[in-house]
Amino acid sequence: MSHPAGRVLALLELLQARHRSTAVELAGLLGVDERTVRRYAATLVELGIPVIADRGRYGGYRLHSGYKLPPLMLTDDEALAVLLGLVVAERVGLATELPGTATALAKIRRVLPVPLADRLTAVQEHLGFTLRRTESERGPASGTLLTLAAAARHRQRVALDYRSWRGEQSRRELDPYGLVFHAGRWYVTGHDHRRGEVRTFRLDRIGTVTLTSATFAVPDGFDPVARVTRSLAGVPYTHAVEVLLETDLVAAQRRIPPSVAELTATTDGVLLRARAESLPGMAALLAGMGCPFTVRHPEALRAAVAEHARLLAEWATRPAGGQTPLPRRPLD
Repeated sequence: MSHPAGRVLALLELLQARHRSTAVELAGLLGVDERTVRRYAATLVELGIPVIADRGRYGGYRLHSGYKLPPLMLTDDEALAVLLGLVVAERVGLATELPGTATALAKIRRVLPVPLADRLTAVQEHLGFTLRRTESERGPASGTLLTLAAAARHRQRVALDYRSWRGEQSRRELDPYGLVFHAGRWYVTGHDHRRGEVRTFRLDRIGTVTLTSATFAVPDGFDPVARVTRSLAGVPYTHAVEVLLETDLVAAQRRIPPSVAELTATTDGVLLRARAESLPGMAALLAGMGCPFTVRHPEALRAAVAEHARLLAEWATRPAGGQTPLPRRPLD
């Protein structure tokens, strides 16, 4: 960093990171003499940055207490990291109801050199995602997320208004054990005092949320992520499914996400437990596992697997050309 302007900015970064530094310390870090440090400090003052020079044996340089620095200075790598974080948050649903991605990116671009800003714009315009939320999905309100995060951190109970998937409104008191972002949505899990048990709630269905004076303790070993994924896998559907997969747990987890089924390693393989709305869909999932399996229940799933096998055998024998197109079978 041989250019004087670069050293002046480096001095500003040092003063921001350190409570107080002597001229000797700053000179050593910047590779200049003490007189030059004084000149750089004077330059910062001329730019309107309140650098305080404390005289005496234990004196040094520091920024005025409470001073909020102007626009951030980012290296190319730091700017790319910030941009990717903002874009990914918005694309996969990690952002809140009113994401500040566009305004944040505009502010970053205003303080970046034009060549770097153009390169980052190129990344943004040509970056594709295999996972993104649907356009109809909206994130939670920023205030909801921040309040619940503060409550979880300080072990403070909250009172909240909640709307169920049926549209029913209720008032709850919740001890929030943790926040989880899963499959494009935000969730909070904790002890629901209305039901007297641990429950999981979607943040985008929470209305007003306020902190109360009551406090709580999180149970030892409680894992918010595991709790949320288990609760989503157990959402009540039509059919309770239990299948023994003849494979190992790691291989099964690669094929089946935790929101679809609960997987448990056993001496005979991996036990799959799930709630399924469509048995033909579950049959297709099992067929795609690529391993032997045994349906424990329901019996209707055996019939669905047999029907799926029959269709595969029928499709395998169809001639390569000349057949009459059949109506598309809807995917379950």
